[in-house]
Amino acid sequence: MKRILFATAAIAALGAAQAANAADLPRRTSAAAPAPYAATLPVFTWTGAYAGLNFGYGFGSFSNTFGKANGGLIGGTLGYNYQVGQAVFGVEGDYGYNGAKNSNALAGRGLGTAAALTNGKISDMLTARVRAGYAVDHALLFVTGGYAGATVKTSVVDPSIPASFANSSWRNGYALGGGLEYAFTQNVSAKAEYIYTSFSNKTALAAPWTTNVGEHQSLVRGGVNYRF
Repeated sequence: MKRILFATAAIAALGAAQAANAADLPRRTSAAAPAPYAATLPVFTWTGAYAGLNFGYGFGSFSNTFGKANGGLIGGTLGYNYQVGQAVFGVEGDYGYNGAKNSNALAGRGLGTAAALTNGKISDMLTARVRAGYAVDHALLFVTGGYAGATVKTSVVDPSIPASFANSSWRNGYALGGGLEYAFTQNVSAKAEYIYTSFSNKTALAAPWTTNVGEHQSLVRGGVNYRF
């Protein structure tokens, strides 16, 4: 009987010890779920080359007797920007059609009694400029300046002689302005700008209508650029 009681007590003690050891073991848990993946969005930059189209209207005037010169504009644009922090520096050029023109009837200016008719016209224009701007994310405020050139055509019809005089020549000058450009995507942007141009005086026509003719014009333009 004593042997049976001793064996029972030993078994009970062994079971209690095993239970205590099991309680001390770490519990098995499921693996932690991985952190959700967040795609890294590309950082926008103005750095790079671009090409585009520009269009608008020009308001201006010829010097001397050729009067005001207004007309539509359309052309192509090439450029390159480099961004450092929020500062953007670049070069830009454009070439295209300039439709500024004007005609004046000048009573008493002919050699006889009939009025003379003067015509002034710009047929094409080119600018080559530097740009400097301040970027706020996808928006860019900029100033610009540099070279401007244009083909200026002038003529006079004097019915009192009768005779006509005509001249066409390339005029050198400068361009100054500024504007705002906004990038809708990494590649496509649109701009609005104002540019003032001035072209040099140059002797035009022949005697008795020899005169110096220059031209000043304010350009209000929009544009769309594709950045590579």
